Amino acid sequence: MTAATLTRRPGLAKLRAASGRSPLHLACLVVVGLVVLAALVGPWITPHDPNSAELGSALAGPSGEHLLGADVAGRDTLSRLIAGARTSLLGPLGVVVFSTVAGIAVGMVAAWRGGWVDSLLSRSTELVFAFPGVLLAILVIAMYGEGLIAPVAALGVAYVPYVSRLTRSLVLAERARPYVSAYQVQGHSALQICLRHILPNIAPVVLAQSAVNFGYALMDLAGLSFLGLGVPPLTPDWGRMVFDGQTAVQYGYPLSAILPCVLVVLTVVAFNVVGERWADRVARRDK
Repeated sequence: MTAATLTRRPGLAKLRAASGRSPLHLACLVVVGLVVLAALVGPWITPHDPNSAELGSALAGPSGEHLLGADVAGRDTLSRLIAGARTSLLGPLGVVVFSTVAGIAVGMVAAWRGGWVDSLLSRSTELVFAFPGVLLAILVIAMYGEGLIAPVAALGVAYVPYVSRLTRSLVLAERARPYVSAYQVQGHSALQICLRHILPNIAPVVLAQSAVNFGYALMDLAGLSFLGLGVPPLTPDWGRMVFDGQTAVQYGYPLSAILPCVLVVLTVVAFNVVGERWADRVARRDK
């Protein structure tokens, strides 16, 4: 290998080092970055109004006017994919934020207090495990109507046990370390020790689990929207686009239904890979 070859690839080497020397991880980081960027600036970069129906363009194929074609109502598919990124990510973000905060609180209290408190909280989380998250969301939607708030709240509760059980095990391990006893001897309260010292130590592992949960929550919410139980009909959303694209598939124009499916799968896989790689790096660091 010549010196010219060695000096030609420093940028690629840095990218591989930053991504854990894995092309798959690097590709998933790119997918996550693009999807998040579309969610942030989507309404300003869509080539057409995502809700503008043009019946003359119904089921139109890819063209200069509609790069990815149009759906059964003549709405631009590319515009709805870009605009739908915000709704498709906002719901899972709410699920993850709620479940992470509540799960950390429940797991930390259970591990620190122990005894009957630990038993009560542990049995309560096991009871929540008995109800599938999607089934619980359907029940809540049936009671309060469709929309984004009801399924997000239901799935947030359903995802709490995943975080709380992980947090409990991590806090139990941290509590056995000498620094916790040292802070107790110095007169620090349990709240100070947990928030200032234990929480920063367990945060990377919990956040890695939350990144994985984000992908699963996205898939659950997309499934609810596909069933017509998620966002309202006119709201751009990837799951809703699959639901609306069923008619187009029957007429031999599957693009408006296949593309959002592909985006859901790619985004879920990307978040799972990033979260698992993050957890692996944290585990190797703690060894």
